[in-house]
Amino acid sequence: MSVIRILPEAVANKIAAGEVVERPASVVKELLENSLDAGASRVDVCVEAGGKRLIRVEDDGCGMDRDDAVSAFERHATSKIKSSDDLFEIATLGFRGEALPSIASVSRVLLETRHASESAGIQVEIAGGRLRDIKEVARPPGTRLEVRDLFYNTPARRKFLKSESTELGHVASLVTHYALAHPEKSFRLVSFTHEILNASPVAAIRERLYQVMGAQTLEQLIEIAPVERNMPVAVAAETEPEEIEPAKIRLLGFVSRPEIQKLNRNQIYFFVNRRLVRDRLILHSITEAYRNIFPSGVFPVALVFLELPPSEVDVNVHPSKTEVRFRHSSFIHDFARDAIRGALIASRPMAAFPSRKASGSKSPLSSSLEADAAERLAEDGSPAASLAPPAPEIRPIPAPRFSQPQGAYAPGFALSPPQPVPETGSLPLTGGVAPPLADAAELAPAANELSFPRANCNGVSARDEFARCGLTEAQAGLAGQGIDSAEAVTSGSGEFPRNLRPLGQVHQSFIVATNDESLWIIDQHVAHERVLFERHLRVRLDAHAESQRLLLPIVVELQPAQQAVLQEISQELARSGFEAEPFGQRTFAIKAAPAEIRPEDTEKLLLEILDDVNSEARSLTLEDLRHKIAASVACHAAIKINMLLDYKKMEWLLRELEKTECPMTCPHGRPILLRYSLREIQKAFKRI
Repeated sequence: MSVIRILPEAVANKIAAGEVVERPASVVKELLENSLDAGASRVDVCVEAGGKRLIRVEDDGCGMDRDDAVSAFERHATSKIKSSDDLFEIATLGFRGEALPSIASVSRVLLETRHASESAGIQVEIAGGRLRDIKEVARPPGTRLEVRDLFYNTPARRKFLKSESTELGHVASLVTHYALAHPEKSFRLVSFTHEILNASPVAAIRERLYQVMGAQTLEQLIEIAPVERNMPVAVAAETEPEEIEPAKIRLLGFVSRPEIQKLNRNQIYFFVNRRLVRDRLILHSITEAYRNIFPSGVFPVALVFLELPPSEVDVNVHPSKTEVRFRHSSFIHDFARDAIRGALIASRPMAAFPSRKASGSKSPLSSSLEADAAERLAEDGSPAASLAPPAPEIRPIPAPRFSQPQGAYAPGFALSPPQPVPETGSLPLTGGVAPPLADAAELAPAANELSFPRANCNGVSARDEFARCGLTEAQAGLAGQGIDSAEAVTSGSGEFPRNLRPLGQVHQSFIVATNDESLWIIDQHVAHERVLFERHLRVRLDAHAESQRLLLPIVVELQPAQQAVLQEISQELARSGFEAEPFGQRTFAIKAAPAEIRPEDTEKLLLEILDDVNSEARSLTLEDLRHKIAASVACHAAIKINMLLDYKKMEWLLRELEKTECPMTCPHGRPILLRYSLREIQKAFKRI
């Protein structure tokens, strides 16, 4: 007796619906994408009970005639593709022809549509996948589709839906982000009796972001000016290279300032050719852009748009079209990482003291998205739990506590007066720290990973700055980076301050400085750490880092895992200034260490590097290893807290910090400067 049977069509349709229709937001996504593919300039979405009871999507697109309206509910019926070759150049959001039949199999659907060439519209009614009625109706050109009682015939699926407010939050987030991706179109979202979103057409994404999220959110984001680059070209043997015109890739969007930190990736949104997708490659590139800017375990808010030829991306890898695969994945990863990090370096945003915001009335959009937040968090805790997680409500987080490597200091506020300036010309910092370089040109960015388009704090464009230092654009890594859009920055809110004048120290740990606009507090340890970190990377890329021979070798005993790591990274350690040789079965003799490190700190530094690398050995690249070693060396070599600095040393440290590429955070992601603006001081004293 045969045990293999053909499933009935109704059962097969419900199984297919499980791949496409996960929740009400999935229905809204499919219908909204159909409206955009139809050329609609206006899309209205109405939901009731979070979409469980009713979902209505109406547009002013091209519409359909009678035959197309009926055929649209057949499996794999589509107007988007004709042959298998079309799958490799898909330029529309939908193409499979599965959305409408899958939705109709688990709900009651009413379709009203009219093509502009027809005198009357057509109405199609379907329930549970069965055609109920077809008739003519009077309506304007376009389409309106109602989905009622979602999962009414599959109660097991319906009981897995969340509360109405949670489902509404997913729908609102989805519509909001498609509205951001299509600023030239009108979007309206209504939930039963109140309007959640009403976005009229605007010219740019920045205007739509202001329109949807508000001015406060926009101030906390950094805009990525459009960056273009040529795609790699695979040239056939019989084709002349000059006959092929390389395709271009373009990236733009917004990312959060370093002080805006989230505990998961749920507020990273990525669009490929205006398609909202999930992609591990791009998620990794975004987090890599914040390396040595963010501490580990936190993530930014990002809204990134990537535009590239349809032939360079495969969107046919997931039933709900939420994942893509790139032809040149490594190139896409590096391009996105460099473009985002370039925007961060160019803006050089500074952290501000957290201020208490007055509680005001919230918009309907914010209210609906914040509803049932605990339930949403439990459901969306994983990085890729849902296509449309709640829309971000960006708030500055309090500045983290500063580390105290040399013990706690007494409470209170003690401002150390400026010390007398010594008469000697060189001003080495105490504690085994290298003296400042006499030639400022030596601190100019070299040809390394940290070279990105920026403008320095003296108002000189990045192109002129690199030319002054004798570097070409190619050497500085500026080719194709959109250098013209990264002109001189001002010292306005959130940007690196100009002309800082040190006033003194707080408990010999934090430098208090001022300029014409604000009061600044600088953590002297992490500021010097950033200076040494970038110097170490530049020297390491040009040649081997400077080392010092130890008078007596330091013998250390290593665990088996540490021995394996040491042998694996021995070449990079040698280039970074270490020299270690086996000295027995489990011991090694350290004969040389980086020049900035005191001999008594050498053993601790080496063990720290070995343990740090061992914890991430599987995913560590050579570049990551280089940065980890540089960060550890800089941390041990930097001046510590509870260390008295005279005025000249504080002034030198501020000038060197100003020259760094990333003066806002230390290599481990902690803030370096905190800003207290003149306006905030005036408000605190009730003068305004």
